[in-house]
Amino acid sequence: MEVTGFEVPGLAEPVEILVDRWGVPHLYAASRADLFLAQGFNAARERLFQLDLWRRRGLGLLAEVFGERYVEHDRAARLFLYRGDMAEEWAAYGAGREEMARSFVAGINAYVAHAHAAGSLSPEFAELGCTPAYWHHSDLARIRTHGLFYNLREEVARARTLRDFGPEAEELRKVREPEGHTLRVPEGLDLDVIPDDVLRVYNLATVPPWATGTPPRQGLDGSNNWVLAPSRTATGRPLLANDPHRALGLPSLRYLAHLSAPGLDVIGAGEPALPGISIGHNGNIAFGLTIFPIDQEDLYVYRTDPADPHSYAYGDGWERMTSVTEQIPVKDSEPVHTRLWFTRHGPVVHEHPGKQAAFAVRAAWLGPGTAPYLGSASYMGAQSPDAFTAAMRRWGAPGENQVYAAPDGTIGWRPAGRVPRRRGWDGTLPVPGDGRYEWDGFLDADELPAERDPEQGWFATANQHNLPPDYPHTERPVTHDWYAPFRHQRCAEALAARHDWTAAACVELQTDCVSLPARRVLPLLSGLESTDPRVRTGLELLRGWDGALRAESAAAALFEVWFRRHLRPALLRRALRDLVPAARLEEALARVLPVESDSGDPRAELRLLGAPDLDGERAQLLLTSLATAVAAVAELLGEDPDRWSWGDLHRAELRHPVAGLLARKGVTQAPGWCGLGPLPRGGSGDTVGAAAYLPDFRQNAGASFRMVVDVGAWDNSLAMNSPGQSGDPRSPHYADLFEAWAADGAFPLVYSRSRVEAETVQRLVLSPAGAALN
Repeated sequence: MEVTGFEVPGLAEPVEILVDRWGVPHLYAASRADLFLAQGFNAARERLFQLDLWRRRGLGLLAEVFGERYVEHDRAARLFLYRGDMAEEWAAYGAGREEMARSFVAGINAYVAHAHAAGSLSPEFAELGCTPAYWHHSDLARIRTHGLFYNLREEVARARTLRDFGPEAEELRKVREPEGHTLRVPEGLDLDVIPDDVLRVYNLATVPPWATGTPPRQGLDGSNNWVLAPSRTATGRPLLANDPHRALGLPSLRYLAHLSAPGLDVIGAGEPALPGISIGHNGNIAFGLTIFPIDQEDLYVYRTDPADPHSYAYGDGWERMTSVTEQIPVKDSEPVHTRLWFTRHGPVVHEHPGKQAAFAVRAAWLGPGTAPYLGSASYMGAQSPDAFTAAMRRWGAPGENQVYAAPDGTIGWRPAGRVPRRRGWDGTLPVPGDGRYEWDGFLDADELPAERDPEQGWFATANQHNLPPDYPHTERPVTHDWYAPFRHQRCAEALAARHDWTAAACVELQTDCVSLPARRVLPLLSGLESTDPRVRTGLELLRGWDGALRAESAAAALFEVWFRRHLRPALLRRALRDLVPAARLEEALARVLPVESDSGDPRAELRLLGAPDLDGERAQLLLTSLATAVAAVAELLGEDPDRWSWGDLHRAELRHPVAGLLARKGVTQAPGWCGLGPLPRGGSGDTVGAAAYLPDFRQNAGASFRMVVDVGAWDNSLAMNSPGQSGDPRSPHYADLFEAWAADGAFPLVYSRSRVEAETVQRLVLSPAGAALN
C-alpha cells in the first residue's frame, strides 16, 4: 500500500487519511481543530485549482491572473460580497464556526505552501500561467455568489413579458403555483422603465464567465430526496436517498469525505471549498437536502433625482446612495479603480439617468449567516432528530428541503431558509424602492410546515410545490415559482407501490428515466392516421412505447425531438396567435420558450394539449409536427429508425473550466484532460434521473453526486460522484467513476473503521511541522 507523509504547520497531533479504492478520504484526527485543518489540506491536495478558481471568482480577483477582460466580472462579484460585521456573521452560524473556518483555511494554505515548495502544482496552473493564492478564513463567509438564488431572473422575465405582450403571454411563459394565483403589477411600478439588460451585472456576478449558454432559467438546478420508514423497507431500517442536480462539470461540484474526531464522525459530501459535510450521516442521523425555492430576492426600481443620479426618492424626500471604491488588480496592466454604489436595499446593478431610474438587488443571502451551505456546520454533528431540526433554525440560504432519518425509525422533513416577510405584496415582480415595499424581517421557522413520521411511511421532495393546501400564501408568501411536479409525482408513484425497498432499489429510482410528460402526450396519438410515411413511422415508434427515456430507445429519441423542438413551439405559436400582432409573433414565441431550448418546464404546453380543442386544429398540429420531427431525427441519426437511439443524441460530455478560459484567450486546442466523453445518457430534465440538456443534446445538468444511506447499517450505504473524487488530472481518481456514473452505478460508502481498512488503497499521514514522518 502506498504511504505518503506530509509535514503540516498548525497541527497539534498527527492525522491519518485512509483513501479507499473509490477515492473517498477517511480522515482520523485527535481534535476537531486538527480534523478541519486536515480537511482543508486534503481538499487542496485533490482540488487546488477548483478551490483557487472558486475564491478568485467569488472575491472578484479573476483579472489579477487572467487579464483585463475579467474586470467587469470582478466588479460585479464585489458588489455581492458580504459587507456586514464579521463578528455578527460568525455568530450567526453558532459557536466554534469561526475557529472551524480558521483551521480549514490554514489547511488549504499549508498545502498551497507545500505545492509551491515542492514544485507539484497541478497542471491547470501551468496551462494558464498562474499560481494559487493564499486564503483568509473570512473568504469562506464573504463570498456569496456561488449559491442557488431565487427569483430575481423570474421577476425580470415576468416584467418584460407583461410589458411587451401582456398577462396571457406570461401565463404561457411560466406556470405559477398555487393554481389560480393572480398576477398584480405593484402600485407605482412603471414596467417601461425596466431595461432588458437590467440584470447584466447580476448575471456577470452569478454565472461563471467560462460557462456555456445563457443564464439559467429556474428548473435547471434541482434535486430529489426521500426518506423511507422501517415499514417500507426490506430490512426494517430507514433509508434516506438524495441526488442533488447541478450543472455538470469537470471536476465534480461536490467532494465526498469522512471526518472523524472525538465527538464527531460524519461522512458524506460537501462543496470542496467549504469545511464540513452537508449531505450524509454521522452514525446517529442521516440528512439530505433539495432546493426549497424560497423567493429570497427582489429588484427595487428607484426614481432618481434629476440633479443627482445617486440620490433616489424614498419616503417624503431623497436618500443618497452610499459608495465604496475598489481597486481591481489586472495582470500585465495597471489596477482598475471602480466605484460600487449601494442603496438601503442592496447593490446597484443598473443606472439609467436618462429615465431618472436606478435598480438595486435586495437579497436575503447578503445578510449575516447566509453564505451558501456554510450553515451545514450547525447540523452535521446533530445526535438526534430534535437536535437536527433545531439546528435548521440557523440555516440561511439557499432555501432547502431537509430530510432526515435516525436508527430508531424516525424520519422527517423540514424546510429551512430565511423567508422574507412581505406584507401586502408577493415578490413576483420588481417593486418601487420608495419605501412602500419593505421586508418586515423573516418568517419564524415554526411558520413553515414540517413533517415527522408520516402515516404513509415515506416523504419525498423534488423542488415541487409542497406546501399544504391550507397554507396562507397571501399572509406568508414563500414563492410562486415552484419547479414542475413530474419528478416528485414519479417518486411518489414508485415509493407508494412497495414495502421492500433496499438501498440498491433506491439507486434505481434515483436513475429512473420514465417521463410523465411523455405519458401525458402519448394517448393523444390514439386514433390518428396519416398517409405520410414519415408520420406513419412516428406513430409506429411511439404507440406502445412506455414513456421511458432509455439511452437505447429509438422512441425516446423521437419523442424528445418532437415534443421539445417541434410540438412545443407549434403549440405556443398557436396559442400566441390570438394574443399578439402577427408581426410580433416570432418575437413573442422566443420570449415564452424556455431559455434552455431543449429542456425546461413543460407544464404550459401540457395545459394547452389538455384544453378543449375548440378550433379542431390539434390533430393536424400533432401530425404535422410529428412529420417534421421524424425528418429531423432522420437527418441526425440516419434514415433507418431501427438504428436510432436516444443515447446517440443525448450524451454526457464534461468540460473543464480551463478549456473555457483558454478559449477566451483564443486557444482552441485544450489539453486532453479538459474533456471527458461522450457517453450515452438516458432521461431528461423531466425524469427522476434528471438529465437536462443543451440544444446540441449534451447533458448540462443532473446528479453528478448520489447517495443512499442504510440508516443503522451504515456500511451498506451507496454513493456515486462523477467523474471522480479528484480534480487533479494526474490522479487515478480524476475520471475513474465517469463510466460507472453514466451507467447509473454506485459504490459502497463504507463507514466503520474495519470496512474502511479493508477498502483502503492509499495511506496519508499528516504530521505537525518538525515531527518525524512515518
